[in-house]
Amino acid sequence: MVPMKRLTRRGLLACGLLGATAVHGAERTVLQLAAFPLVDEIARAALPVWRQMHPGVDIQIVSRQYADHHTAMTTALSTSSLLPDVMALESSFVGRFAQGGGLEDLAQPRYDIGRFRSRLVPYAYDQALGRNGAVVAVPTDIGPGTMLYRQDIVARAGVDPEDLTRSWASYIAAGQLIKRSTGAYLIAHVSEIKDILLRTGIQPGEGMYFDQDSRVLVQSERFVRAFELALQVRRLGLDARVNAWSNEWAEGFKRGSLATELGGAWLVGQLSNWVAQQTAGLWRAAQLPEGANAGYGGAFYAMPRRAAPERKALAWQFIQLMTLDRERQLAAFKTHDAFPALLETHDDAFFEEPVAFLGGQKARLLWRVAARRISAARVHKQNGFADEVVGSELDQVLKRGKPIRTALQDAARLLERRAHR
Repeated sequence: MVPMKRLTRRGLLACGLLGATAVHGAERTVLQLAAFPLVDEIARAALPVWRQMHPGVDIQIVSRQYADHHTAMTTALSTSSLLPDVMALESSFVGRFAQGGGLEDLAQPRYDIGRFRSRLVPYAYDQALGRNGAVVAVPTDIGPGTMLYRQDIVARAGVDPEDLTRSWASYIAAGQLIKRSTGAYLIAHVSEIKDILLRTGIQPGEGMYFDQDSRVLVQSERFVRAFELALQVRRLGLDARVNAWSNEWAEGFKRGSLATELGGAWLVGQLSNWVAQQTAGLWRAAQLPEGANAGYGGAFYAMPRRAAPERKALAWQFIQLMTLDRERQLAAFKTHDAFPALLETHDDAFFEEPVAFLGGQKARLLWRVAARRISAARVHKQNGFADEVVGSELDQVLKRGKPIRTALQDAARLLERRAHR
């Protein structure tokens, strides 16, 4: 392991990056971090270590709910006002902001993030790469994709758990048997299947919706298959037609009316801590069907390009503490289920410990394998709009019987108008 270097105040001054207030003691330096729930708690837990490193520097954590936080960061970057020194970002926003030029390029010599590349999960590092080679953020945690299934429901239906993952066809066939035998739905909503299939088979240089030259990809066979399988599951009555994070979704887990869920490994923590605590021991984890590999979110740290220059060296030190320090990464994993992006944590014995909520299964070993297999897709500045357009067209297919290829053709037409904006 390459240890994180701690710069002295003299070294920071030599780099021209530390304000004089921290040196002469006229007043304490305050570094502001803007974050969202769980990331804020993880950062707060690191403050005693930070104070040992920098006794004269306080960290002010400004926390907002997830949507409010990212809206505030979007506004701050576009107006260059009320900028924090460090901002936490969810992975999808990193990709969008990478194209805008509002974030500091950490590939610059004074940061040289490239020297740490081999220490980070490859796909997570690549998510922060801009088209011009800039690296705008450092990953702190990731969400390897996994299938969670209720082993009691599966057993009652006489389904072999391997049938859930062998192929999408066997997954759907197992769902029919589960529904017929137990009345439980296979999945909450078919959009979960669509989302995985859209992330499967992306070619090098492509994004989910656009290629590197902003050509629209939504009429490809990847999209056709995703829509076809989603429609098949809906017609068979295998999804509960409830959206993730809704009250109905949570009730489905509590009542045992949902047999499987496709999502990030962090979902185990959500289920065990608040969504469905009473179902502890009934769930198991597996890889996604048909060998699919998908990442579900993850948190990054970034610095606004126009933030106070005199505090940027300290901001970079804080980011390194949160992303490149083995103990900090493991602490976040053990207390908040934040799967670490730092590879040198992956040999820790904690990965081999049984997960009580999963009936003692050593599921973290599965997720570690998945993390290495995921590849990053290029993120286009219009990805958010594309998500809405494709989701809307899927609704037209599911609810109104719109032909799949017509729906994708209409989606492509809309996206082509926005591709180069």
